[in-house]
Amino acid sequence: MLNPVHLRTLAMVVLTGSFADAARRLGYTASAVSQQISALERSVRMPLFDRDAHSVHSTPAAEFLVSRSYEALAALDALEGDVRAMAEGTMGRLRLGSFPTANEQVLPRALPKLISDSSQLEVHLDEGEPDELVPMLMDQELDIAIVYRYDLVPQRWPQGVQTVALLDESLFLLLPSDHRLVGQPVSLKDLADEKWISTRERSAGATALRRACAQAEFSPIVDFRSNDYDVVRGFVRSGLGIALVPALAHLPSAGVEAVLIEDLAVKRHVMALHRPARSTGAICAALIALRSAAGSLREDFPGLDVFTT
Repeated sequence: MLNPVHLRTLAMVVLTGSFADAARRLGYTASAVSQQISALERSVRMPLFDRDAHSVHSTPAAEFLVSRSYEALAALDALEGDVRAMAEGTMGRLRLGSFPTANEQVLPRALPKLISDSSQLEVHLDEGEPDELVPMLMDQELDIAIVYRYDLVPQRWPQGVQTVALLDESLFLLLPSDHRLVGQPVSLKDLADEKWISTRERSAGATALRRACAQAEFSPIVDFRSNDYDVVRGFVRSGLGIALVPALAHLPSAGVEAVLIEDLAVKRHVMALHRPARSTGAICAALIALRSAAGSLREDFPGLDVFTT
């Protein structure tokens, strides 16, 4: 097997016509250059230089070897550059999975930091809820899964998965603008007779609502369910009920008022899951970009606690 370091040294000696000049160009000692050329001569079993007391002259074998090695060394240089780019997270493939609210608010701020004119990183995105994304992460279909969990709804992630906290969201009560409680302090017990709009049955959000209301000794009356928060806001605006939504899902809109419930401490926690055993430069770069994006949301969304370090 020919040593590419020795081939590069050979090319420099042929170019300069001197072991000493080649050594200066390469940052070696003349002795090191001589040793490399001797090792290469043993590998090819041919003399590469005619040596005398004052100079060296390349043999036809050396000229042939240099001419044939240029393409191979250029390919190796390109490979080394690609490896560095992969380690730095600017080349390769990154497979993300995320839920709709994060796709709408977090990823538009994070992805431009990863995808640019100078980047060769290929990013793929799948959308789903945590119970869909986590199995994909474990089956190596995803590199990072952006998920959430609610207080009052315990959640354990699989062994070997590391969590990176992105943000914590307060929960806002959405009321029609003409609701009797607009402008008033609100506690959970004030809502015992209200009709609710909730996420789908057995979802983490619906479970957190039911358990929070149980602590206030009532069961919420849920007439409508949707995991689309635009639909939820539209139903609230139409006076069809009230809703409890995480901070990222609250977009100020006419006809809807958002208030905090005084005795409700439940939050939704958003995090990125990955498997350290399969970490790459692209994954590390993505986690940094996600944290930066989460931090930038604080100015636009009240009720957020973000993690940037």
